[in-house]
Amino acid sequence: MKSNKLACRVCGKIQDDPPWGEDGETPAFEICGCCGVDFGYQDCTLETVKKFREEWLKKGGKWIAPDEKPANWSLEEQMKKIPKEYR
Repeated sequence: MKSNKLACRVCGKIQDDPPWGEDGETPAFEICGCCGVDFGYQDCTLETVKKFREEWLKKGGKWIAPDEKPANWSLEEQMKKIPKEYR
């Protein structure tokens, strides 16, 4: 099964556009409204993804754009959408 091209590698939030482009190799250089990762900078390798995720979770896993947070949001459910190769 192919990973979801719309999911953030750090938190699993589904983005409007692929954070790494349709080819999975061209970063958008945009910010995830949930975890705050900058696509193309802090999510380039498995190591940087895990480090960013760890720091974000240590800070409580808070949304950087709370107005984008769904009313029925579940951290656990969202994190299930993290692409398998970045867990």
